Amino acid sequence: MNRKRALISDTFMVKKRKTGTEKFGILKNGEGEGPTDIKSTLLHLMTLFPRKVFNDTLPQIVLKHQLYSIHSDKTMVDRQLNDLREQGELLMFQLGFDTEAFGLVFTSDYKAKVMAGEEGRVTRETVEKFLEKVVSSCTELSFSKDKMLKEFLFTDSEITQLVKSGVLTVRDAGSWWLSIPNSGKFTKYFLQGRKAVLGMVKKSKYSEVLKADLEGRKPPSQVKFHMKYHIHDIVGAELVERIPTTTGTLLRFIDS
Repeated sequence: MNRKRALISDTFMVKKRKTGTEKFGILKNGEGEGPTDIKSTLLHLMTLFPRKVFNDTLPQIVLKHQLYSIHSDKTMVDRQLNDLREQGELLMFQLGFDTEAFGLVFTSDYKAKVMAGEEGRVTRETVEKFLEKVVSSCTELSFSKDKMLKEFLFTDSEITQLVKSGVLTVRDAGSWWLSIPNSGKFTKYFLQGRKAVLGMVKKSKYSEVLKADLEGRKPPSQVKFHMKYHIHDIVGAELVERIPTTTGTLLRFIDS
């Protein structure tokens, strides 16, 4: 899996912009439509993940900022995510194409997909040990060599096997990110889909479009995911502004 840490263009960066309309149409303190707790929201968003595109080899991935498109209280979102991680139900990954892009995967789904991919491989035993000793109680995004050797008792050769299998990827000299094996294709399709959907908004009259109209449009060939998956992305990342109108929610392109 290619994990170059270089930042990409601003088109792909998660924005920190504050707007006067950001709370419209999203939940605050349990009010509004849709799931009112984070676990239910995750399950809902994961139904939009295109398993078939990846031949069902990847766990269902949701980006943390997609939750912000549904829940306005980011502190509440982060708190509930931390609770799920501490309970061993959820894993978080630094995805690499943006320092603010974090992937969320249910632990059970991650383990199942990783072990399925290890069938018949010489790294299987080491990976299984890693899943049991490290991932089962993992609340960290990365691991130092000192911790891997002294706390988790892995050898240098075993660490090399973990990198080869894709459950670890190099962060810098002497540390590794927890990673999702074979997720490079996900990143590629996600970014090209984001760019295409943003282009659809930008090319609309006045660079704005009704959310319902965008959801109903036939996507270009570059879009491999469900249109709603990308809309939750561009809204949660604040790449578009969401505006209430009498005819529905309007999405307006933000020219950065």
